[in-house]
Amino acid sequence: MPQTEHQILDLNGIQLSLYSAGPTQGPIVWLLHGFPECWYSWRHQISALSDAGFRVFAPEMRGYGASSAPQDPADYDLITLCGDIQTAMDLLGHTQVAMIGHDWGAPIAWHLALLEPERVKVVGALSVPFGGRPKKPAIGMIRELYQDRFHYMLYFQKAGLAEAEMAEDIPRTMRVMMHGMSGTAGGSTLVQDKPADARWLDDRIDPGVPPQWCSPEAFQVYVETFERSGFHGPVNWYRNFERNWELTEPLAGKQIEQPALFIIGDADPVGELESYTIKKMPNVVPRVEQHVIASCGHWIQCEKPEAINQLLLEFLNREFAPKVTP
Repeated sequence: MPQTEHQILDLNGIQLSLYSAGPTQGPIVWLLHGFPECWYSWRHQISALSDAGFRVFAPEMRGYGASSAPQDPADYDLITLCGDIQTAMDLLGHTQVAMIGHDWGAPIAWHLALLEPERVKVVGALSVPFGGRPKKPAIGMIRELYQDRFHYMLYFQKAGLAEAEMAEDIPRTMRVMMHGMSGTAGGSTLVQDKPADARWLDDRIDPGVPPQWCSPEAFQVYVETFERSGFHGPVNWYRNFERNWELTEPLAGKQIEQPALFIIGDADPVGELESYTIKKMPNVVPRVEQHVIASCGHWIQCEKPEAINQLLLEFLNREFAPKVTP
């Protein structure tokens, strides 16, 4: 990791914790993390991109770490989350950026590309594709399909349950989720063959150590992030499907016209859940290039950092800042 700078921005009624690295005059790249992650999950990319001459910004998203974590689920709708990054860019004077997201950070990146077509010059997403605004909220379709079978998104809808369970033993929670969606250890935690009203992680095996790709030092950063902020904020992101659908009505039918990059691991459970979306993505993101990383699970930028860094740098140097020099 290069030396990073840290600042707290006051915006939209919250404080946003923001890390940055790289030459101050370099082309700007934003890296948006997902769940259950933190800014540090981009450590390998921060190093590679800043070394290549890019100016990198990695926020702790609303609800995480040193950023504010409001209690009301309505404070975590998609447009509000995009607004945090938009206002941060306003405060920092950013007029041209590359926007890259992983997991929940990916929908934020995709929608920022729709909302900010002049400022977001290129967009990239890891693990989560974009298929346009659905005909109805996704959570309704999930309820229809999983009435009698456990689905983590339905479990997350029940106020207080998921966040309390995850907080009971934060190191165990992190180990179980990391292993459960890694490319080297099967057993996805997302959809499970058990009653719909069961608890999420009780029956999962705790390996006792983090996956090989997560050093003890990095693991401690994750644990301390959630010891500080808890899990209610991140889980509240999942409680806005209907609200997100309503608020994005003006974006219905719009295409993402910027150059776009999508990368997913071949062992990522999201690939199976979102297989239809991945196939239809070129219809709504006509300039997307897609890559599948072999022997890789969901934590793609940490499991296969060299491959991800190479694809990101090739894409950014070609489509965003072809003349960048360290």
